[in-house]
Amino acid sequence: MARLKVALPTAFSVTIDLPVRITDLNYGAHLGNDALVSLLHEARVQFLRQMQLTEFDPATRQGMIMADLAVEYKGEGFYGDVLRVQMAATDLHKYGFDVVYHVHTTAGREIARAKTGMLCFDYTTRKLATLPEEAAARLSA
Repeated sequence: MARLKVALPTAFSVTIDLPVRITDLNYGAHLGNDALVSLLHEARVQFLRQMQLTEFDPATRQGMIMADLAVEYKGEGFYGDVLRVQMAATDLHKYGFDVVYHVHTTAGREIARAKTGMLCFDYTTRKLATLPEEAAARLSA
């Protein structure tokens, strides 16, 4: 099987730092793949907040669902590392967009590259919804 490659954009719109917690380690004493996915989720929530968006609005029952996830592991993360997660929205389309992540330590060691495909979703009708124009404008800025 061919190896997965996550293409990085030329620029990132949001950067956040997240510590590797002791509970993020696996039996190999490094950052577990499940923990990295959880950290990506936290990073995405912060990314959306900076874009003045949310994964779910209980008042309107509108939100986003993850359609796919790709992770290209590049190195190990350890307890005490601070992960710098750079993010950008790419491939905007009628129903959503991708979030691309570049994860490295604050010391510069690359940990992972990832992509999540996000779709707008109406939780009342349980169907896809159109990406609002104002959201697309914020994500494209």
